[in-house]
Amino acid sequence: MSETATMLRRTLADTVGSAGWRKALEAVPREVFVGDAVFLRADAARGDGWTAVRRASMDERDWLAMVYTDETWVTQVEGTLAEAADTVTGSPSSSSTTPSLVVMMLEAAGIGEGDRVLEIGTGTGYSTALMCHRLGDDAVTSVEYDPAVAERARKAISESGYAPTLVVGDGLHGWPERAPYDRLIGTCSVRTIPPAWMRQVRVGGNITTPMWGWMGGVAFAHLICEGEGTASGRFLKEDLYFMRARSHMPPPRPPIATGTGPARESRIDPAILDDEAALFVAQLAAPAAQRASSDGMTILLDVGTGSRADVRPDPGGGWIVHQHGPVRLWDAVEDAVLLWQRAGAPHQSAFGLTVTGDRQYVWLGEPDGPSWDLPA
Repeated sequence: MSETATMLRRTLADTVGSAGWRKALEAVPREVFVGDAVFLRADAARGDGWTAVRRASMDERDWLAMVYTDETWVTQVEGTLAEAADTVTGSPSSSSTTPSLVVMMLEAAGIGEGDRVLEIGTGTGYSTALMCHRLGDDAVTSVEYDPAVAERARKAISESGYAPTLVVGDGLHGWPERAPYDRLIGTCSVRTIPPAWMRQVRVGGNITTPMWGWMGGVAFAHLICEGEGTASGRFLKEDLYFMRARSHMPPPRPPIATGTGPARESRIDPAILDDEAALFVAQLAAPAAQRASSDGMTILLDVGTGSRADVRPDPGGGWIVHQHGPVRLWDAVEDAVLLWQRAGAPHQSAFGLTVTGDRQYVWLGEPDGPSWDLPA
């Protein structure tokens, strides 16, 4: 373990500034979990191109300095690990998340000594190792969906001297063999809370996970389990999210036809959806829709029903919306956004989530306030 790496770990611990996690940050070697290569954007204009940068091609001090910056380093794109390719295209599928966000997640979940934790999404294994250092190996169970990512993490965790329970499988099913847990954290984003999670956390324990829907709206959920498969809680103030759970990804989007269906004037400026809270609210109203843009238009498409809406500027002022299909997507979005604006346009933390055996619904203000059901 080099003196340079030791010094950089101390600096990182100073930067992240967490008393509870400081010793773990100083002890766990992030360079082992980042590995020997990362992907960097190859072409900012294209957006989907990635080039591998390898440890062997850099001065060791420069490599370590890069690794220990408070940044996210992409380690896999579309199932290809950075060690295995020079260039790839597509979306990131695994990464070493910004350490400050990792610590934010652990603190938001209230994880501390004596807790038994189920982590959904091992990823590189860095957060797993941080928890092992603080809680002990036996207190940590981590599930990873991707076998190649899981094997890479297993080696890094073992090399760093930790031995948690590591599982290769679908984290949306949890891991009942070691239940009940005090804390469950999702280090991937989900669209809805998986029912299996509810059965594996003790009464009074909590589930903390980012949520990320098909329209791109995000919120950070923190639920207290109440028994019998029910839980409730508010979304947190932190704007935190991770890559989506793969089975919660939206379906492929076909080419979109626009300008079909009756036209009318829109009641809202579609640019409001650039606001993260407004987008979250719009998504509640049309949870099966995906959002796109083209030639100045805002487009919504529900692949399952074929419903679509497009909103474009009216040369005479305002905006014109066309809608087609059995679901009037823009009608629903307008109603929800206008309600949110009348409530003062609050952050996602003004909303809460209740989960029961047969329903998951988001509410504004209090559980008996305006609500929207999440998809079954």
